[in-house]
Amino acid sequence: MSSCPFHQPFFPKPLSNKASLFFTFFKKRRSWLDGLYERSYSMKTGRVKMPGLDLHVINQPDLVHRVLVDEVSEFPKNKLLGHLLEPLLGESIFTTNGDQWKKQREMLNPSFEMTRISHVFGLMNDAVKELGERLHSNGSENHLNIDPEMTYVTADIIFRTILSARLDRNDAMQIIEAFVMFQEETARTAMRTMFKIPQWLWFLTGESKRIKAGNAVRDVLADIIRPRYDAVTSNTIGAERDILSSLLTAVDADTGERFSFEEILDQVAMLFLAGHETSASALTWTIYLLSLYPEIQERAYDEVIRITGEGEFDPLQIKQMDLITNIFKETLRLYPPVGFFARENANETLMRGKTIAKGSSVVVAPWLIHRHKEFWENPNGFDPDRFNDPQSIHKDTYLPFGMGPRICIGASFAMQEAVLILATIIRDFKIELQEGFVPDVVGRLTVRSANGMHVILKRRANG
Repeated sequence: MSSCPFHQPFFPKPLSNKASLFFTFFKKRRSWLDGLYERSYSMKTGRVKMPGLDLHVINQPDLVHRVLVDEVSEFPKNKLLGHLLEPLLGESIFTTNGDQWKKQREMLNPSFEMTRISHVFGLMNDAVKELGERLHSNGSENHLNIDPEMTYVTADIIFRTILSARLDRNDAMQIIEAFVMFQEETARTAMRTMFKIPQWLWFLTGESKRIKAGNAVRDVLADIIRPRYDAVTSNTIGAERDILSSLLTAVDADTGERFSFEEILDQVAMLFLAGHETSASALTWTIYLLSLYPEIQERAYDEVIRITGEGEFDPLQIKQMDLITNIFKETLRLYPPVGFFARENANETLMRGKTIAKGSSVVVAPWLIHRHKEFWENPNGFDPDRFNDPQSIHKDTYLPFGMGPRICIGASFAMQEAVLILATIIRDFKIELQEGFVPDVVGRLTVRSANGMHVILKRRANG
């Protein structure tokens, strides 16, 4: 494997020992990463018992496979997670279970055809070109927080793909600010639930802000969806061929009925937020890692120039960029956007000889599995070359997009989008971290840096 001695990627130092319940309540209100302790990264299973939640953490690969693949019906999506996300995502396929999930997935399947790279590459490339123009607008040396730019470009790409509309910057900032607020308050609401804080106290401690933030995101989407929904219900079909058009005309095979307006809004909110927030998180961390490893950054630049020169990018060239793909894969290992998958135990069961009661929460945590000392060499180091040999990766230990029937259906879309964005930036700029900057890693709904990502983009001679 390659050796990159420049910097060790920032890793939040775990506690020496398991935290007390009192400490857990106050630390995990900000970020669930703050409550992890050293043994979390070497254990096969663990347990956290709180007044309102009995939670079992599963790191052992065969048990991970059992939960996410073999016995999916025995480990449905966690009800608490669904409750927490309901103000934002409603009843979408991200939170539903059983027959409801299957029915939604069947009705959504035609829509996902619209995410094929052959359909969306032009839309994707247009948004990335505008990103390039924004990054070039500040001269030859650009000091900036790259996090909002990654959030904006990924949101714009998803907006164009779902709704055939360019995302206005003001709308984007409204959505981004609302979602940051929603994430922060949802972490606190989760802890209030786990510790059985009376609900009448919630609205004194931020719940109203959380509901308002969820509504703010949905309102932006609803304003765009409503005219097209009304047009379809009056048999006026538009010319758009996007995900929304597919959702508007999708029909339940059993009842012959279409999605209601609220059902469509739920699914669009899910697709939009899941589609852009996770990619934005991963891209921001990739920029950070590239700033720490100039050798790897230059290798990536050489790959882009060798494959594309200074010409336009096309889908075939993007697929040929193996190093950049591996850089992104390694970022997804170190900073998986979704740090944990929450499930619920439908029936009493045994795992490693221990009884897990019916109704207990079962968590599979990519954050822990991806950094587990038994599964990875140099688990906290950045080494994209480890992905040159897929056979060297332990089975069921790399799962940034999940596993099994609920694996992220947009994974290939996200990979192509990421490589295009990274190739565009790497070809035109050298990336450096601003002096003295240290990211503040927080785990909420996604893994983010709470203080942004402050870098310097220095324009290359050809840029």
